[in-house]
Amino acid sequence: MNSFGRLFRVEIFGESHGPAVGAIVDGCPPGIPLGVADLEADLARRRSGKSGTTDRREADEPELLSGVHGGRSTGSPILVAFRNADTRSEDYDAFVRVPRPGHADFSSRVKYRGFADPRGSGHFSGRVTAGLVAAGAIAKKVVGFASFETCLLEAGGRQDIESAAAEAKLAGDSIGGLVEIRVRGLPPGLGEPFFDAAEAVIAHALFAVPAVRGVEFGDGFAAARMRGSEHNDPFVNRSGKTSKNGSGGINGGITNGNELVVRVAVKPASTISAPQRTLDFGTGEETTLAPGGRHDACIALRSAVVLEAAVAISLADLYLANTAASAACAAAPEGESK
Repeated sequence: MNSFGRLFRVEIFGESHGPAVGAIVDGCPPGIPLGVADLEADLARRRSGKSGTTDRREADEPELLSGVHGGRSTGSPILVAFRNADTRSEDYDAFVRVPRPGHADFSSRVKYRGFADPRGSGHFSGRVTAGLVAAGAIAKKVVGFASFETCLLEAGGRQDIESAAAEAKLAGDSIGGLVEIRVRGLPPGLGEPFFDAAEAVIAHALFAVPAVRGVEFGDGFAAARMRGSEHNDPFVNRSGKTSKNGSGGINGGITNGNELVVRVAVKPASTISAPQRTLDFGTGEETTLAPGGRHDACIALRSAVVLEAAVAISLADLYLANTAASAACAAAPEGESK
């Protein structure tokens, strides 16, 4: 389904070329200062316009249609909407007969029996992530004790990101990227041992973001080539601070108070203008697909803030769950297990 979270619950809605996209945030505590201006900084990071991004220009002006009164959250569901304006649906007509290699054109057609909206990739478009970014900005208000730092480490396997994206765009191609998110100030104790482990909850949200192909914490996949003496994190004080952070801030599914370190692999955009041989589902014959349209040469440039939002949403949910559990434990009658 299109929702995530237990206590801080986010549902995204809309299609790329429909009237609007957005999100519904349920479970935000009442009384949190919140207005359109609080969403602007993150939305600006997601907007197109930079080298390597799509030529589609949307204002992305959020409308807070419920859940906010007098500049503060009310405790009821918050609905954030973004109107779509700069659409060119005809650019996508060919994909009904010739699904794009690597895209959801085929799989969504099968799942929804041909009724999925194909315009601008419909609900499978990166356009829908505008709502996710807005929800993430709200989540960061809930976990205001934490600070987030996100960067694109490399694109197309290179650290010269701007040049790599420009070269891919000139070739009519696309490149992927590696995004790192660091979160400082998290308290120890968030998460559960197994199915709701902090890594599991965070990875669940991250893999919901279009084009994500891999997630690692701390040493990540490199840990498979290490010895325990290399990967382990020795403690340096009683608060749980460690001299290194191979675990990425989580042990046993529970945050340990050290910096949370997450890296995310983002694949190249599927829609490219470079010719590709693929199947025409109308004729059953091979054909050459070389679509035009407006597309990102490197979607990782704009998805970094989306991935940060996914992490923030996960942490808000984990924090509220931990707070609720602690409150219930503290309220248990004397003599009962706490």
